[in-house]
This record gives sequence, C-alpha cells and structure tokens, in this order.
Amino acid sequence: MAELTDYRARFPILAKTTYLISHSLGPMPAEAENRLAEYAHSWNTSGARAWGEGWWELPMTVGDRVARLIGAPPGSTVMHQNVTIAEAVVLSCFDFQGERRRIVYEEENFPSVRYLQQAQRAHGAEIVVCPDEEAIVAAIDERTLLVPISHVIFRTGRIQDVEPIIRRAHEVGAHVVLDAYQSVGTVPLDVTALGVDFAVGGSVKWLCGGAGAAWLYVRPDLAEWLEPTLVGWQAHKRPFAFEPDLEYADGAARFLTGTPNVPALYAATAGYDIVEEAGIQRIRANSVRQTELLVGLLDEAGFDVVSPREPERRGGSVVVRTPDFESVHGALDARDILCDFRPDVGLRFGPHFFNTDDEIELAVSAMKEIVGRGATMPAPAGTG
Repeated sequence: MAELTDYRARFPILAKTTYLISHSLGPMPAEAENRLAEYAHSWNTSGARAWGEGWWELPMTVGDRVARLIGAPPGSTVMHQNVTIAEAVVLSCFDFQGERRRIVYEEENFPSVRYLQQAQRAHGAEIVVCPDEEAIVAAIDERTLLVPISHVIFRTGRIQDVEPIIRRAHEVGAHVVLDAYQSVGTVPLDVTALGVDFAVGGSVKWLCGGAGAAWLYVRPDLAEWLEPTLVGWQAHKRPFAFEPDLEYADGAARFLTGTPNVPALYAATAGYDIVEEAGIQRIRANSVRQTELLVGLLDEAGFDVVSPREPERRGGSVVVRTPDFESVHGALDARDILCDFRPDVGLRFGPHFFNTDDEIELAVSAMKEIVGRGATMPAPAGTG
C-alpha cells in the first residue's frame, strides 16, 4: 500500500505551494483535468446522445460513490449543486403549519444553511437557536420537526457529539439533518450506524472534488414516502415520458431536481477515488497525528490555539489566534503558504493526508518570523 505522502504527485499545486487549506478548498487532482476533458470530448463527439451514455444517471451513480465513503447503502445518496439546495429539498418535504413546526439548530451552523432555516419563518416555522449540543438536546421536544446540526464546526474544527442529539430527536419524532461538509474525507462517518435521517456535504473540501457537486443522503425508509415539493423532472418516475402530472420516482431519486451539473460531477470523482484509495481510517489516523504536531508547535511558539485539544474532539483543521491574524494570513500567502482565516476566530490550517510534517513545521516557523518573537499574545480563548 502506498505511503500517504506518495499521493502528493497526484496534486500538481503541491509542487509549488505549502497547501494547508483543504478545509476550505481541496487541491485539484491532476485526474480531474483529464475527466473534464473526457466530459468535453463526450459533449463534442456524442452531443445529445451523451445523455443516454451516462450523463443523465450521474446524480445517482456519483452519489453511490459518495455513499461508499459515508457508510450508506447504494441508491440512498444523490448529487446536487450545493448543500443549500440539498437542505432546501429536505425542508420542502415538511409542513410548518401544524403544532410540530420547530426547527432547532445551533448558532455555529454554517451561515448559508442558517439563512435557509431562518427563511422558513415565512412558512410558519418557529426557529430555536442553541449555543451547543447540550442545549440542543434540552431544546428538542414534541414541537420539534427538524434538527439541522453540524458534524464538525467550521469555525473551530470541533467534532460534535451528535449521537445524543439524534437519539433525543428520534424519541420525540423529529428528524435530524447532519451537515458533514467539514468531516467527510478526513473524519470517519457512518450514517447507517448513526441512524441519521438526512445527511449533506460537498466535494469542495476534504474530498478534493471541486465546486458544484454536493450530496444528499436520505434514510432509505424515509425516501419511500416523503414527498419533496422542491422537485424537478429528474425526480419523476418516468422523466422522458414528459407526462403532465408528477409521479415521484422511487427512493432517493425523488429528491432530485432539474438538469444535473454534469461537468462538476465528472471532475468530483477524481478526488473521491483518491480518498477512497488512501482510506478514511488511514487519513484520520494521520490527521490526528499531524494536527497534534501542529498544536504542539503552536503552543511552543506561544500562539493561542482555539480548536479542541482532545484529538477525539478535533476534526481535520486547527484554528489559532495571533496578533493581527488577517495580516499574518496575507504574509503567509505571499510565501505560498496557503491557509485562511475567519473573523473573530483566527487562522485556520487544514493539513490533509498528502501534507508532510516539514510543511507544518515550515508554516509555524513562518508565523513566528512574521509575528516576531516575544510578541504579546492575547489571553487564551478556550477550546471553542
């Protein structure tokens, strides 16, 4: 079996940058360019016939490739353009006019889906915002309809304890929507073992699949009777019969909408293949080791680590606060050390399986030079 750093050769940008930003945008595999060329060749040579040569089925066939990475059965996962659309399809299954109309979510959810959830007030939803997972469990009651939560918090890289939330939601008949965008590809996830109702994620980050390819998992028993109202012709049982009335497709296919984003789906599979080949468990073990190395080096340098210190609670990224971290980010970028920052939080570093320990040491050394030795650091902010 190949060493994890052997995969570096498959990502061209690694030859010229210290790429520690996979939590935001994973690097492009060289194979993705080949698959985009394959898409272009198919369009150029087959024209409209390409739909019958595999294009039309891509939201399901690519979804099956994601399913293998998240512990889902075949036929339970479909592809969309982004997570907001995927969650909007889920929301469209439910009526917020009855007694059970609460959406209970956490304030640390990613803003895009928070905005979507808040917008449901116009349809009668009651929104309950909680500070953490313990508060979510306490807030869930018989009035709760949906509980959208994050597997890993995007600001701090904290892995949430989602099992008590799922258990409590199911006790009262509520449904959980698990956002696994910041976990899949670096933190193991088994949606079947969790019994989660819905899960969403995308290809932009740890899966190294690029933009425009998000996924939606629907628990198979739910997919047989739920009827989304945000629907399109791909969700029809016989789409090419062009019938005037809607008849839902079987299973998760009824959660599709209109014409798929074909080039994005071609490109995304290149990243999925590499992650699957490398192995999620190996990737996770390496991630725990390297984030521990990174935290230790940051501590030695006197920087304020915001992410959890317990490896079992830390996802693939490490967040650290420095004086004037926005300027530090710009100075690192000028040295081709790629990371990012979030307002009011700090710098985010996301080493992935192809990164070397030397790159992590280089990044921290550069930070020390940029900030200056002996700089006065802000008071510790806790573990987030």
